[in-house]
Amino acid sequence: AAPRPAHGCGSGALLGRFGVLLQALLALCAFSTLMLKRFKEPKAERRPWRIWFYDTSKQAIGALFIHFANVFLSDLTEEDPCSLYLINFILDATLGMLLIWLGVKVVSWIVQHKKYTYLVFGEYGDPPQAAAWIGQCILYLLIMVFEKTVISLVLLIPGWTKLQQILLGYIPSPQLELVLVMFVVPFIVNAIMFWVVDSLIMRKYKQKDTLDINGSTETPRVRRTEESQVLLSPDMDFDQSESDQDVSGLWGTSQKMKQPSYQVVI
Repeated sequence: AAPRPAHGCGSGALLGRFGVLLQALLALCAFSTLMLKRFKEPKAERRPWRIWFYDTSKQAIGALFIHFANVFLSDLTEEDPCSLYLINFILDATLGMLLIWLGVKVVSWIVQHKKYTYLVFGEYGDPPQAAAWIGQCILYLLIMVFEKTVISLVLLIPGWTKLQQILLGYIPSPQLELVLVMFVVPFIVNAIMFWVVDSLIMRKYKQKDTLDINGSTETPRVRRTEESQVLLSPDMDFDQSESDQDVSGLWGTSQKMKQPSYQVVI
């Protein structure tokens, strides 16, 4: 057998004890960005915890599917699995992100056209229904399957081996390579991806909340304004009529004074 180069991860390193520990730490740190995003939202538009869980859990399921698919694909060959995983991950974060955006747009258009209200991303009913969340998770997972299938077909294009040698060929330590591939780079990219995709998925829910908030605060104010105008309009007419009678002359004034005296006599 040909001697293995000094650099690069060994076969099965991604699922070894150290690799699994790095993956657990990555999941904890990456999903903490979604928690931070929730607290960064304005208080008037901040999602309840249940809605936040429904929104972010779709991403969790999709990210876990992509992650384990990349791990599986990286161990299919005898090449360096770390560099293969990194290539898969970079394609997921670039071309894959575009495919996810396109898939969400297409699915949202179809769902709205068919008027499947509970399958619109971010809409779960009032009160929120678990069935709507399950249906949306299935749709989002199908988008992830489509994205990973396209990325896998792209990897069949020859020439990726040279890029694989360039990416991590200068790192002599396999453990350092594993830390970079399984924690450092995925954490930075996943934090950005989670933030963007969460905004894309929850956008309709935020618009709905904004409309409800505007409706509840502005509508009574408009009603109070209209009612005040209606209440003030007779007084204004009465004041105007009195001013017209005062300016009308002596005849109008005398006739105005006669009316109370006539009523007193009766």
